[in-house]
Amino acid sequence: MKSFHLHLVSDSTGETNLAVARACLVQFEDVEPIEHVWSMIRTERQVQKVAVGVEANPGVVLFTLVDEKIRNQLIEACRPLKVPCIAVLDPVLNAFGEYLHAKAGHKPGRQHQLDADYFARIAAMDFAMTHDDGQALSDIHKADVILVGVSRSSKTPTCIYIANRGLKAANVPLVPGMDPPPELDALKPFEEGGPLVVGLTNDPTALVAVRRNRLRQLNENRDTDYTNLESVKNEVQAARRLFTERGWPVLETSRRSIEETAAAILAMLHDRDVAAAR
Repeated sequence: MKSFHLHLVSDSTGETNLAVARACLVQFEDVEPIEHVWSMIRTERQVQKVAVGVEANPGVVLFTLVDEKIRNQLIEACRPLKVPCIAVLDPVLNAFGEYLHAKAGHKPGRQHQLDADYFARIAAMDFAMTHDDGQALSDIHKADVILVGVSRSSKTPTCIYIANRGLKAANVPLVPGMDPPPELDALKPFEEGGPLVVGLTNDPTALVAVRRNRLRQLNENRDTDYTNLESVKNEVQAARRLFTERGWPVLETSRRSIEETAAAILAMLHDRDVAAAR
């Protein structure tokens, strides 16, 4: 495993830098970055501290700084150290500027302003937590997305991810031997503007492994139907039959990341919006 120092310098939270760096690094095998996150860098004195840190641990520098003076100071500080100093957003900003015939503003942290979108995300996160694991079913019809599935099929983390996009997501667990809650039957059809109900399923073998790992974390080692492969196979098959009967789209989560599952769900919502706009 090859390691190297990676300095992420931002005049805001640094989330953009981190996301770009990790998206690129997954393409390189056997490489482990030692991350140095420098956030809220907005003064010359703060840049000097960053320069000292880069000199102590030379490595790649990625920055998202909008103030021209601060940017140039960082670039000049890195020049004698002979380390790459890369402005992450410049290619995109320049392309937008040329296409739109406009000049970008230079306000740090603009994407994190407390605007309507921000408060929509907060409200969506609160909705997801309130409606987790089959809770608060009385107003589940207010959801944009409802995920239904057996235990440990990634319902909760997927809901949280979707909520971070400003959409209200709820999840309902399927319990062996019990009918799904009647509130699901009362929902307005998705095609008519009701919530998108998606069935999440998983490979039984993978599901057993996930459940056993969860029980180990809880110091629970008893053998039950919850982790019995044959029982889990029956449970998954019953869930699939239910999804088919209800006409709900189904997503297999055993080979998908949370982000990929969420992206597929968002695409379904987008397709409906496009169709409705025609």
